[in-house]
Amino acid sequence: MSLIIRLIAGALAFWAATSLLSGVSVNGGAWSYLWVALLFGLINGILGSIVKLLTLPLVINAAMLMLTARWSDRLAVADFWSALWASLIISLITTIITKSLKSKK
Repeated sequence: MSLIIRLIAGALAFWAATSLLSGVSVNGGAWSYLWVALLFGLINGILGSIVKLLTLPLVINAAMLMLTARWSDRLAVADFWSALWASLIISLITTIITKSLKSKK
């Protein structure tokens, strides 16, 4: 029963979004909204957790990197995508080094 309520709530949420935003639309009636809500729930449940786990820390790191560049004349970051890729590289390298140093203890 909980799944049905969540599905209906999702369909209503999509209806609200399409009513309020011109850039989002669902073609069809109530069944289309239910289908989109179900599909979105499945995709978000399966892939969303993985993507959120991987990207949120990177987005925060990218923002911190851009802030560091703004406060320092020794670091330049051209744009957000450069900061995002740089934060990925920095995170990977520091993780590898930190883990290898911990494993030697």
